[in-house]
Amino acid sequence: MAFTMLQLTRHGEGAHVVELALDRPAAMNAISTAFAEEITAATAELAADPSVRAVVVTSTHPKAFCVGADLKERNGFTDAQMMEHRLVTRKAYRGVLDLPVPAVAAVEGYAMGGGMEIALSCDLVVAGEQATLALPEVGVGVIPGGGGTQLLTRRVGWSRAASMIFTARRLTGAEAHALGAVDELATPGAARARALEIAAQIARNSPVAVRNAKSAMRLGMGTDLAAGLEIEDGAWRATAFSGDRREGVAAFAEKRTPQWPGA
Repeated sequence: MAFTMLQLTRHGEGAHVVELALDRPAAMNAISTAFAEEITAATAELAADPSVRAVVVTSTHPKAFCVGADLKERNGFTDAQMMEHRLVTRKAYRGVLDLPVPAVAAVEGYAMGGGMEIALSCDLVVAGEQATLALPEVGVGVIPGGGGTQLLTRRVGWSRAASMIFTARRLTGAEAHALGAVDELATPGAARARALEIAAQIARNSPVAVRNAKSAMRLGMGTDLAAGLEIEDGAWRATAFSGDRREGVAAFAEKRTPQWPGA
């Protein structure tokens, strides 16, 4: 599919890392209905591509990762249109969250509301020290609806998430890192390079093992320990009898770099 508000770029040896760049610069990547539809389509395309081993979500705008919902578009909505828009945007956030491979967000500039939720939907978040992150929705009469109430709470705990969401306060990248909402801090302008470096490191590992590890972690997170261990065992079995496992053991014994079959 051809995209008008996204750029997809392959990186690294084997082109196994895909950079998904938000590219609606005139609106600082505000999430309109059409933009959300493109994100849904792009993530579905990446999820279906077995050659993809890691995704890095970036922005082409130097001062904004994504400023959140397109409030100019929403301002003219009827209640029925608002509900239709909700269904579209929810698919976009889930598209990022449900990627079967690790996703790394590279945040520079503003990551507000839905923009921060796109980052939280990724597995890892790298942010520039001077980035600005916030879930300010209660200040305009709504709540974080792209996963923010759930994902931030799971990352940082109830009280820290409550403080950020209830006050609608803005955090610098450094403050968000201290809170636990950001996994790694980068010097200003270096978040993208660092996120691509992390993704390249991920892509060197067994794609079968990485996908199954992510699946086990995500599925087990919503269960008790006993159920989680059963999920892990199923993922282990799916990996242990794969071609990747056989290649990994052979490469280790022969002291060479694995050539993963990816199956």
